[in-house]
Amino acid sequence: MTGRTTRHRGTWTMEQRARDVLRELPVEVPAGTGALTVTLFYERAAGGVLDLGLLGPDGEFRGWSGGARSTYTVTGSWATPGYLPGPLAPGTWRVLLRLHRVPPQGVPYEVRAVASDRVPPEPVVAVPQPLAADARRARRRDLPEVDGARWLAGDLHAHTLHSDGGLTIDELARSAAGEGLDFLAVTDHNTVSHHPHLAAAGARQGITLLPGQEVTTDLGHANVFGDTGWIDFRAPAASWLKQAEAGGGFLSVNHPLADDCAWELPFGDRRPRHAELWHHTWGDRTDGAPLAWARAFADGALVPLGGSDFHRPEQGRPLGAPTTWALVEGADVLGALAAGRTAVSAGPDAPVLLRCGDELLALGAESTVLVRPDGSRTVVRSNRETLPAAPGPHRLETYRCEVVALCG
Repeated sequence: MTGRTTRHRGTWTMEQRARDVLRELPVEVPAGTGALTVTLFYERAAGGVLDLGLLGPDGEFRGWSGGARSTYTVTGSWATPGYLPGPLAPGTWRVLLRLHRVPPQGVPYEVRAVASDRVPPEPVVAVPQPLAADARRARRRDLPEVDGARWLAGDLHAHTLHSDGGLTIDELARSAAGEGLDFLAVTDHNTVSHHPHLAAAGARQGITLLPGQEVTTDLGHANVFGDTGWIDFRAPAASWLKQAEAGGGFLSVNHPLADDCAWELPFGDRRPRHAELWHHTWGDRTDGAPLAWARAFADGALVPLGGSDFHRPEQGRPLGAPTTWALVEGADVLGALAAGRTAVSAGPDAPVLLRCGDELLALGAESTVLVRPDGSRTVVRSNRETLPAAPGPHRLETYRCEVVALCG
């Protein structure tokens, strides 16, 4: 056998999308297959967007690339980023197609799947040299310890070539270290293919890389943090939360008020404690809608997180904008985040509000106002000021009522 080709052709219509946004196309994989290559053809300029993924013969997840790729290859030893290498068991595999956008005229398409006994060589990926240790240390902020725990700076939302990002894992890690971050969550869309590579890349680049997955649907996005295994975006949101916690991780609602990907999904009887309250789309921080959403969603008990949603450098949004701070015992960053020992600032060097036991420490926040959970206000007059804390979330804002820092 040199290759067996399966083709699916047609035109997706708005009516088909209205009935079911996700479709499965069967592909027969014979015994002895060494590589499966799938290619999607359609005219992107016509306004349609089709997403790609792959399931094995028993329905097991083998990868997802959304609308970022038009082709992928899976072999026993390597796979296109976003997909999982491993045995190509004979049987009926399923190409996943999500009809993300279908214009009135429809989307003509063709899917071509080639099962070959030949394994193509794995593409060579260059690994950038890490930053010098002095360059990393120069960006680190001098913050007090709290009972032996340290405040570390991070970003909880970033993408690589494993979904729709523009950088490799090493390139992303090096960039984050250059921004003065101590940790970074890599949260590629609907895949965990990046997870096996994070520890080594983080060690090479001098930064802690946290495993994450952005569970992505048309009705809302959520980040799952931790090595929890693949979270099935086709399942109800309540099951995402249960699987995340059962796997030793936790779930956070992403950018709940962001344009066409705002949060619309129900959780049932129990809601998550965490939310990406500060996302780059919260550009006008005099807009109180995210704070109002947080109070309504979790009765004021929400753990605020921040994420840049970084995709590629040319977008002009650096990693760490905003920065999430975690009060970490030892090296357990995920434990600190899950426990809610967090603060959020506009960047690693921006004004920040930290909870230190029964006190709040406001740094770089001269001429701002501390707003407590009950709405009472205290003027901050120096660049390093200690204030009494109260239960619940606090924030700093300027005289324009622009939020400049959050404290969980």
